[in-house]
Amino acid sequence: MHSNLINNVNVAAQDVLLTPEEIKQRLPMTDTAETTVLEGRRTVQRILDRQDHRVFVVVGPCSIHDIEAARDYARRLKALADEIGDTLFVIMRVYFEKPRTTVGWKGLINDPRMDDSFRIEEGLQVARGLLLELAEMGLPSGTEALDPISPQYIADLIAWTAIGARTTESQTHREIASGLSTPVGFKNGTNGNLEVAINALQSAARSHSFLGIDQFGRSAIIRTTGNRYGHMVLRGGDRPNYDSVSIALCEKALREKKLPINVVVDCSHANSFKDPAMQPLVMRDCVHQILEGNQSIVGLMIESNLGWGSQSIPADLSQLKYGVSVTDACVDWSTTETMLREAHAKLKGVLPGRLAA
Repeated sequence: MHSNLINNVNVAAQDVLLTPEEIKQRLPMTDTAETTVLEGRRTVQRILDRQDHRVFVVVGPCSIHDIEAARDYARRLKALADEIGDTLFVIMRVYFEKPRTTVGWKGLINDPRMDDSFRIEEGLQVARGLLLELAEMGLPSGTEALDPISPQYIADLIAWTAIGARTTESQTHREIASGLSTPVGFKNGTNGNLEVAINALQSAARSHSFLGIDQFGRSAIIRTTGNRYGHMVLRGGDRPNYDSVSIALCEKALREKKLPINVVVDCSHANSFKDPAMQPLVMRDCVHQILEGNQSIVGLMIESNLGWGSQSIPADLSQLKYGVSVTDACVDWSTTETMLREAHAKLKGVLPGRLAA
């Protein structure tokens, strides 16, 4: 028998990767970075448990493609986070993997050179290096768990994780979430369906056993205990779902399944019709709901970059505009500052009383 007629018929090549352990030896965790990650996770857990009155805000680029711009953004965000930290707990959005509806750039881990060369080993090291830098700065990171293997390389540097609207229904991602060390936000379905996210919350809270890899790159049976810090992320669907009626319906659905009444609102995506100019309006509405007595909104997400809008990836990468998203359109830095300072000013005197209520 000729096995080449049976095996890997559509596979052009298989390149062996460095193991998670090997990459971690090249880019090891430091004491300072570990403190940032642990404190970030514990703070989000305390917010979800209603032991910390603050609202957490996951804010940053739709995707990271330029490490220098990401550093620039992070330095500004860290200064702002320190200024408003008594009311808003800031986590930088650091997304390295992008799900594509058809085709397109898959993110920094998959294609760090943005030229379809797919140097994934390089991408993993660049991604881990940036996460280490941010943690060293004292800025916690949030990301999306998309690929089932990459968390073994970078998850030790993540404080908060999202499961995207396209993957919330996936058993693989529910299993991954059940074993992640971070709180996990599940987005509602792309059509606005809450049931898939509620099912995901129930699933991820339970123990699972599934195939994965260990730190030495060996195939392993991963056995999890379940993650009790799953929560709902409303990102809109066929219509926005951040309004008070949608929030009340979400609270009702969570209550019926005896799940914690924790809601994060994504100010972007379908809630803003992918128009960055709408994001401040969504955030203002959510702040107003809290001022009016809402108890369930514990977090917000903002797609933000140094520059406004988005750009296509040019054939000549030297033509890329600095600090402008190559995926979803983002608000610029000055708008981000305004949004966060305005929310801080309005909520500062209200949130401590909310906890007591």
